[in-house]
Amino acid sequence: MSDHLSGTRALADPAIDLTDLYAFPSPAQAGRLALVMDVFPNARPGALFSDAASYRFRVRPVAVPTRGSGSLFDVGTDEYAFTCIFSAPSGSDANGMLTQQGTCTLPTGEPVSSQVNDERGGHGQGVRFYAGLRLDPFFMDVLKEVETRAHKRLAFQPKGTNSLEGNDVLAIVVELDVAEVLGSDTGTVFAVAAESVTAGPYPVRLERLGRPEMKNILLSDNGVDTANKVVDLRDLYNEEDPFRLGPSYLDAYRARLNANLAFFDGLDGKLDWPTQSDGTHPLTDLLLADFLVVDVAKPYAEDSYFEIERALLEGRPHATCGGRSLDDDVIDTLYTLIVNAGRGPRVSDGVDGTVPTSREFPYLAPPNPDPPEHEAVIPTVAASK
Repeated sequence: MSDHLSGTRALADPAIDLTDLYAFPSPAQAGRLALVMDVFPNARPGALFSDAASYRFRVRPVAVPTRGSGSLFDVGTDEYAFTCIFSAPSGSDANGMLTQQGTCTLPTGEPVSSQVNDERGGHGQGVRFYAGLRLDPFFMDVLKEVETRAHKRLAFQPKGTNSLEGNDVLAIVVELDVAEVLGSDTGTVFAVAAESVTAGPYPVRLERLGRPEMKNILLSDNGVDTANKVVDLRDLYNEEDPFRLGPSYLDAYRARLNANLAFFDGLDGKLDWPTQSDGTHPLTDLLLADFLVVDVAKPYAEDSYFEIERALLEGRPHATCGGRSLDDDVIDTLYTLIVNAGRGPRVSDGVDGTVPTSREFPYLAPPNPDPPEHEAVIPTVAASK
């Protein structure tokens, strides 16, 4: 379920649980980059951001190699962080809900503030900032996806059920003029990651997020990883720096990905991703560089998730902005990629969208005032057998 409930720590404190990350060129104004971080799965009216955590967008310039397929992105060391913190709740609004103030500190050190749920948001030099309750834009037939992994066959139906229909999340939206905020010499292609960390002088990473479903699908325990049958890798992975994996568990992540990706490739009964002699899958190293890649020089596109990565694999120039839009059908894109490498019919979970989002800031649809009640648990492969 994208990154919802992706580990025991996230289950224990939903306010620090990153559910989704989006990065896309502004549909309304060229040269502007929109960053969206959703937290708190199935948030209820009155839900609050944690005042004990910081929520950060981390942005780095990227060079796309032109020397042929099989290369990896060249991620720069210069980093531009947008760090958002929230006050303790105080007072009540017109509906009797506690109020909260949010502040986003820009790479320049300039703070931009806004009251949570204020549709106008806050404004800074070349930046807009919003934080508040919105409708969860993610859509997916979770039960059929879990059934697919549990029974080792594609279980999707032509007409699926959006398991997140009507759910709300807390959203943080930052829109920036790239040249004005990051500088005109940073290029146009960027790697984007998100994280929640403890507040204070010695921050500890609580959750990190790049691509959707990295943890809940690609690093999940599907019973095919013979190297590790005990440890849930998700909390370990959440502690890793998005741009620099540590050596301690790298082999465990690689083994899990190699095993899972080979398993997904076999779901249609044919081999589309031949592995190396040591069992390394062609997608493993690319996926472990776990961040969104977006090109703000290309126009906004609704369905361009992973296109820049595919172009890199194929040794061709990318044609779209990449990144991830709010309405992007990433489950269909992901499953088509890992099952048939795009050489066969599109693999779909039968869910093509939810309430359409806006082309105007803050982009996400207004919240559902009466969201459904859900148990805070992700169905597991083991429980589905």
